[in-house]
Amino acid sequence: MSDEFINVDPGVPAPEEPADAVADEQSADVAADEQPAAMTPGADLKAIVEALIFASPDPVTPKTLYKLLANESKDDVSAAINELRAEYVNRPGLTLVEVAGGYQIVTRPELHDWVRRLFHERSTQKLSVAALESLAVISYRQPVTALEITEIRGVNTSGVLATLLERNLIKIVGRKNVVGRPFMYGTTKEFLIRFGLKDLGDLPKIEDMADALGFNPPAGLVEQPAREEVLPLEENEESAAASADAAAPEPAASDEPPDPVAS
Repeated sequence: MSDEFINVDPGVPAPEEPADAVADEQSADVAADEQPAAMTPGADLKAIVEALIFASPDPVTPKTLYKLLANESKDDVSAAINELRAEYVNRPGLTLVEVAGGYQIVTRPELHDWVRRLFHERSTQKLSVAALESLAVISYRQPVTALEITEIRGVNTSGVLATLLERNLIKIVGRKNVVGRPFMYGTTKEFLIRFGLKDLGDLPKIEDMADALGFNPPAGLVEQPAREEVLPLEENEESAAASADAAAPEPAASDEPPDPVAS
């Protein structure tokens, strides 16, 4: 019986509580007993973080999570991420990886062939050995010009640069501060995602990379040149240059065959 119906004067009888009020109060007590214990704030936060990472098509950075979960402390958000990573270690089909500076829930590598069956109607485009060699040169020597890539590989690279630009694996990062101000190339965030790298510091040794990609590393790739000054691009210059490179035909003297496409 609620306190509002209690009369402190013993000489005056207390009014009877309405039957429906008593029934509602009893029902509420029973419902409360039957309800499971509420999730702790940490568990709720972990579920939210998992949902955000799962729903995003791109890796979710800690900065993005901190912004979306502004009401939570950064330490709590970081703790939720670490708990999720520990849990996903034992997941049979999925794993939580740190790639391109963010987090992403992906299928396990050993299940790749099975997942491909689901998307069998989509064609799979493979990079040629020449394109892989050029990509390796750019990833380890960036920023680097097309001429420098050609000197290291010993063959013309304009055709494969157009392919790599089109695939969004490389981008024009600026111009070299020399006569002619040639474009300088570097890798993109898409490159990190495709190769499962947290950042460029995660690049394996050149010999290991060449072995994984199936080619012999050019001798000039092992050398580490001094860092050069990169001149910034002018407004809209990068997109214009990328379009021009992508539209340029491959020179006849180049040894670059068309990228094989497997259906």
